[in-house]
Amino acid sequence: MAMTAHVVFSALDPVQPATTSATIIRQVIRGVIGFQGLLMSDDVSMNALAGSISDRTRAIVSAGCDMVLHCNGKLDEMRDVARETPELTGEALSRATRALAWRKQPEPLDRQAARAELEALMDRVGTA
Repeated sequence: MAMTAHVVFSALDPVQPATTSATIIRQVIRGVIGFQGLLMSDDVSMNALAGSISDRTRAIVSAGCDMVLHCNGKLDEMRDVARETPELTGEALSRATRALAWRKQPEPLDRQAARAELEALMDRVGTA
């Protein structure tokens, strides 16, 4: 899994940020680099891209990202992203399925031991 950035690489696409650039996503990331994993955008709600949340989402999907990341938790924006994001199918679905297969169950957490470790670390920081 990888994430695009909302930065302009002017030598590759002087107009569009990488997240909304079909040139960068299709030709460079998928082509030259050969990345075949799940590709998600950086946070669509961080206001680094022009347009409404809906406009940004459509541009991200159109450029070739598999998934659109939305992080601020605003329900109206989440609905706009969901409305503009197509259901995963074809190769995008295959990439998502492969990415999910890499997940592992977390190890059980011993809360008392974790708390003791945190307190010991905080004591060390306080004396440094």
